[in-house]
Amino acid sequence: MLRGKFVAVLAAILLASGCASVPMAPASQDAELKTFAPPPAGKAGVYMYRNSFVGQALKKDIYMDGKRLGESANKTYFYNQVDPGEHTVSTESEFSDNDFKFTVQSGMNYFIRQYIKMGVFVGGANVELVSEEEGRKGVLASGLAK
Repeated sequence: MLRGKFVAVLAAILLASGCASVPMAPASQDAELKTFAPPPAGKAGVYMYRNSFVGQALKKDIYMDGKRLGESANKTYFYNQVDPGEHTVSTESEFSDNDFKFTVQSGMNYFIRQYIKMGVFVGGANVELVSEEEGRKGVLASGLAK
């Protein structure tokens, strides 16, 4: 009897701590974006990735200038080309979206990391601009989400 309860509790813990999954883009598109080629003239490239150990079972919506790009899961990324100027990346969090405003220049790639943080009831999310070196590592360890 005690063994059965232990197995049930262990199974519940494993299910709760499992990884979330989201629809993924074709491997060829993922490989092409991981060359980190400069964006076309008059555009900037924005990579938004998530690689946090905390909250692996959570999926969080991510937006660029108010347009929903999709749901992120651990070890996933999105890519978007934008016009030079100010832009906003937003992520679903525990009680409301968290916004991050940043300015981009034509011909450059930018890297934004989404991370999960502890919340009152469920993990929240936030975003931050990271260096190109850190961003490339994060994207290379992730897959392109749709």
